[in-house]
Order: sequence, then structure tokens, then C-alpha cells
Amino acid sequence: MKIMAVDYGDARTGLAVCDRTEFLASPVGTIEEKSFAKVAEKIVYASREFEAGMIVIGLPRNMDGSEGPRAQKCRKLADTLKAIVPIPVELWDERSTTVTAASILTENGTFGKKRKQVLDSVAAVVILESYMAYRHNLQKNQS
Repeated sequence: MKIMAVDYGDARTGLAVCDRTEFLASPVGTIEEKSFAKVAEKIVYASREFEAGMIVIGLPRNMDGSEGPRAQKCRKLADTLKAIVPIPVELWDERSTTVTAASILTENGTFGKKRKQVLDSVAAVVILESYMAYRHNLQKNQS
């Protein structure tokens, strides 16, 4: 199944999609929008465009597992999308994904303006890869 991951931010929201075999996750773009309603609308459009069978939204928890205002915004986004799209919408713990994405970009020599443009979509890839690994392990343990 194609899964679309969302790294929701105040100014930029990163998107990533995996292939139908849930093997390869790729960044597919960034929504540069501050309006909550417009972000939700563009996520719905992207989910249709990429034929996603599920949407996974990164849930930013604090290192101690507690949730702050950003997590509440992500929960609100998930609830909004659940009311609009006919596919499952899941929340997935995204602790440290932006740090991991920044490390990946540093290793690849991506800095400056280019880095800012792709950081959120790479963070969405990190979220999606983590979620795909979870699904793969879950299926393996059920066999």
C-alpha cells in the first residue's frame, strides 16, 4: 500500500510517499503554507495525487514522552483529515526526526537555502521509514 507521511510545521509541511511494496520512501515535496485549513486541503489533494492508501502524521513528543502545543496541532490535523479522507490517518512518534533529517543533509553536503527547502520533506521520509519498519516487524511477528 502507498503510505504518505506528513511532517507538519507552522510554515512548512514536508511530504513523503512510499511505493506499493512499502520498501522505498521518497520525499515528494513541501507545502509552504501557514493557514491550517489550506495545509489540510493540500494534504488531501496530495494524498489523492499520489494514490495514498494511508496518511501518517508525525507526532512530536518531548523526549520524556509528554506532548506540547505542537503535538496538539498535529492531533488536530489528524482529526481534521480523518473527517475528510476515506483512508486511515495515523499519528506516529516523530521524536528527533528533524535532527536525523538534518544529519542526513549534512552528510550529503546540503546546506543553506537548498537545505531549508528539503529539510521538512526529508524529515517526512524519516517518519515514513520508521513507520514502515514498524509495519514490517509487526507482519513478521504475526507470521
